[in-house]
Amino acid sequence: MALPPDVTAALRQQAPKAMRRGMEREAKKEFNRIKQEMIKEFLDSPITQEILGGPDTSNSSGTLNGVSNLFAFIGFDAGEQPIAPILNLFEKQTIKFEREIKRPKIGNRCRVDLPTADDIFAITPLPWATGRSWAQGIERGLSGLGYLLRKNKGRSGAAIQSRVKVRAEGFKIALTYLP
Repeated sequence: MALPPDVTAALRQQAPKAMRRGMEREAKKEFNRIKQEMIKEFLDSPITQEILGGPDTSNSSGTLNGVSNLFAFIGFDAGEQPIAPILNLFEKQTIKFEREIKRPKIGNRCRVDLPTADDIFAITPLPWATGRSWAQGIERGLSGLGYLLRKNKGRSGAAIQSRVKVRAEGFKIALTYLP
């Protein structure tokens, strides 16, 4: 037995509002769980750990053949926190609830705007090359490893670039962790 048309119309009108509060609560809970999982995965990656370790950590990512570490190779200043802008970008992500859907289906709509690789590249400038991103360099490769000397000098206090090539080795992309 079918519902009368006026009852069906009333249900279509009222159901989205009645469902919204519970749906939003569950969606926020699931969104926050996934966001925290994404942040944890980023923080646990060998590349992130190596950069967080500062100038004196080992090359645990394996990208520099053990010659130096990413923090010193990229040329961050000692004490700098280059990962912070990426973490801030991840933390700012929210879920936005939009209008109710009444036809043809009943429900509610939400929107999540996740950062793209280009968003991350825009906030991760190389300390010595305006317009270039160190995160993009990690994704695609960075030149200059053959000129890197491990010394207690330079921006990081752990390495400097030589004018003369000192080794044939190059940067190798071992891992990809950016979204």
